[in-house]
Amino acid sequence: MTSAQVSKEEQLHVESVTLGDLTWFNIEQPTIREMEYLAKNYPFHPLDLDDCLSRIQRAKIDEYEDYLFLILPYSRWDKKARVSTHKQISVFIGARYLVTIHSGELKPLTKLFRACQIEEEARQENLQYGSGYLLYRILDRTVDAYFPILDAILNWVDDVEDVVFDENIEAAQEVATLRRDIITQRRILLPWRSIITELEPKLKRFTTNDISVHFGDLIDHLHKICDSLDDAKEIIEIYKDSDYTLSADRLNRVTRVLTIMSSIILPFLVISSIYGMNIALPGGLERGSFYTFLMLVSGMGLISAGMLYFFRRKRWI
Repeated sequence: MTSAQVSKEEQLHVESVTLGDLTWFNIEQPTIREMEYLAKNYPFHPLDLDDCLSRIQRAKIDEYEDYLFLILPYSRWDKKARVSTHKQISVFIGARYLVTIHSGELKPLTKLFRACQIEEEARQENLQYGSGYLLYRILDRTVDAYFPILDAILNWVDDVEDVVFDENIEAAQEVATLRRDIITQRRILLPWRSIITELEPKLKRFTTNDISVHFGDLIDHLHKICDSLDDAKEIIEIYKDSDYTLSADRLNRVTRVLTIMSSIILPFLVISSIYGMNIALPGGLERGSFYTFLMLVSGMGLISAGMLYFFRRKRWI
């Protein structure tokens, strides 16, 4: 008779759902105690258990005689701050069990586990074909849940385009933030393609259902996500170069105007500096007159006009 059991250890963050001879153990926010519990009850390698507690590990698959051990990174995206953080899920999969170890922030996994706890239909749908099919269901939900994040990033790319080509907005920080987030997403998701491709033939011994078609669809989704991120990376690199070019052009225009103004004022400064000396000069205070003052101003004006004409001929203004 098929039954579903939900158990929770008093001092351990270990929950389980059972259907027939298959048990799904879900461990959120793991500590050394949970690893000791697994070490006592399952033949897991000590180094794999240590990896489960490490903050960041590279994506990998370790194959043993009785089980597989996987580490898969995933992205947690903050919508308000628009910043991605690196998280990971560790998985032990054997013929009669599946153990998922994570921080509890992977919503597709937690929602699926709660559904299997509560609903008989969900348990039958996800657990009846073995641990291999259950793992596929977890991976499929995780990948599908990424599409809203991808849409948000692509919309952000469109917004940055308007910012970059608006002269009244400084876009450097926005471009740098988006570029950093895209690089983070690519670093997290690109390993998934090789891991999923390598995982498919290894899972056949843990399922009674043909999962080749399912994994083909999963890989197609991953290709779409990764290709979109690659396109976004190329676009943001173009935006970065465009922002640099436009910023340099704006700076050159400002510098050009200031240089022209300095050049025009230069004759005034020269003459005023000469007549500011404490010596007797033609047209000075001791011998000068109002006509001399008019002549000085006229001379400076003619020099400035001549310099403006020269700048115009050189197409500097």
